[in-house]
Amino acid sequence: MKIIKYLSITILCLLTVSVKSSELSDQISPESFNTTSVETSKVDVKKSLTNKIAGHPVVGNKWMIVTANAYASIAGSEILRDGGTAADAMVAAQSVLGLVEPESSGLGGGGFLIWYDSETRQVITLDGRETAPSSSHMSQFQNNDGESMKFFEAVVGGLSVGTPGIPALMFEAHKKWGKKQWGQLFTYGISLSEDGFIVSSKLSSSIQRDLERLKTFKLTRNYFIPDNLPLKKGDIIKNQAYGNTLKKIASSGIDEFYSGSIAAEIIDTVKNAKNNQGYLDKKDLKNYRVIERKPICIDYKNYDICGMGPPSSGGVAVAQIFKILENFDLKSINNFDPIIWQIIGDTMQLVFADRGLYVADSDFVNVPVEALIDAKYLKKRASEINPGTRTENILPGEPIDNLAMNLASDTSIELPSTSHISIVDQYGNALSMTSSVENAFGSRLMTQNGFLLNNQLTDFSFQYEKNGKLIANRLEPGKRPRSSMSPTIVLKDNMPVLVIGSPGGSNIIGFVINAIIGFIEWDMNVQEIVSMPHAINKWGKYEIEDSIYASNLDQALTTMGYETKIRKYFSGLNAISIGKKLKGGSDPRREGIALGE
Repeated sequence: MKIIKYLSITILCLLTVSVKSSELSDQISPESFNTTSVETSKVDVKKSLTNKIAGHPVVGNKWMIVTANAYASIAGSEILRDGGTAADAMVAAQSVLGLVEPESSGLGGGGFLIWYDSETRQVITLDGRETAPSSSHMSQFQNNDGESMKFFEAVVGGLSVGTPGIPALMFEAHKKWGKKQWGQLFTYGISLSEDGFIVSSKLSSSIQRDLERLKTFKLTRNYFIPDNLPLKKGDIIKNQAYGNTLKKIASSGIDEFYSGSIAAEIIDTVKNAKNNQGYLDKKDLKNYRVIERKPICIDYKNYDICGMGPPSSGGVAVAQIFKILENFDLKSINNFDPIIWQIIGDTMQLVFADRGLYVADSDFVNVPVEALIDAKYLKKRASEINPGTRTENILPGEPIDNLAMNLASDTSIELPSTSHISIVDQYGNALSMTSSVENAFGSRLMTQNGFLLNNQLTDFSFQYEKNGKLIANRLEPGKRPRSSMSPTIVLKDNMPVLVIGSPGGSNIIGFVINAIIGFIEWDMNVQEIVSMPHAINKWGKYEIEDSIYASNLDQALTTMGYETKIRKYFSGLNAISIGKKLKGGSDPRREGIALGE
């Protein structure tokens, strides 16, 4: 694949159902795309964005890809159009996301991947989550008095960096399910790195919000704030160092990243950070492995809903929520009725109470997964909910007698900066992958190789015990921090019907379950479910997205006794529905697009 042109395509402004029309004018800036299929990409991108504005899904017959950025969607679409699998397309798209959306994900981060195999009809999940360095310790994020560090004191610098998993996850998925040659998958990303890409509104605004922290380290400051002027929407920026990194990975696989010159540069960056020097060592990178884990699957009415097991809490939480909700007739209740949101919100609170106590890396902690998703246990939890009346005094349940006696609930913070890819290929395979560097711009450490390093270790609890009881999600050497990432595939009659996921920190679970409810219970199409307003209650305060429905819902929930807050949400749901046609939808709150054929 040889890139022959550098072309500018004007992208239409995107709008969102949950903001006022006066706020719709600046969702995405004009973009430039390098592509071998120039005219095809013009048509595809404009059509996708027109559909998104109108609230209609993109329709395809053979394949569909939905990512958080048009460059990444085009990179993946070219691979799919050329006969590649969903795994091939993911590698191409993810390598581009690390360049054009570095605040959200990249080579220095980690992720979780769910795969539906059309030949075996099996669901397979891969854990590419970061690991704590072997020299880490439980009190790593505490000061000399044993008090927890403030969040951003811990984030910025090497102390928060875990062993990256994304390159290994890309390589493992390709090894298992790829058809194209590995080296061919990076051509688009290399060209964009060398020729330049146009800075989007999202990247520009992210830089503006984080200016002071981005100034902490020289390489990071020079890239995002060149000549002391922050990159702005419409600027063209090149990243030759990132292009060279992709060339090394394309030619030699991931050995260079985990045991060669790239590994050495990562270690040097972490260990020599001018503040918060970290513990990452060469053995941590050399010993990193992607883990194939058992998927979390439950039946819900006529569907099977499959997600990722621990250390992600997403699959367990989504499963628990739907097994509780099956005890209520959601289909008969209008989705604008406050009672439906009272039921969903109280269900989420029950599940988050369990999550905080029991869920962590199952290689280090006895996570009672089967007991937590057991229908009898969750029917008992459902009995605590009285429709129309706020559920009070919500505590963790007891799926196994006396299991909770020696555990304390978690206090970890998980902020949103993540990306999601959904793909269905012409062979019938489906892929759902969520990846992250954790907080926006991760640790703020950029390597000489042109990518940022994660701050995923701050997803662990900063305290390891309370009142003599250990916290499951405490930091331990080699352990993977708990995550809310919730890549999900919904099946019917053992065939996938919905591929979905979102960024959003601990709100990811709420974003995903709200969308799936819309799909299953209220017969919404795939663009409607990613666009619908959010209402989420994790820990007692009911947060309601600012929309034309917000005031009515706020008033009703306040009357029921809830503390409420009206706010903006920046979910980034990317979804594909599978039926007679493939239909793709991308969240209008972000810059993603769906492309299909």
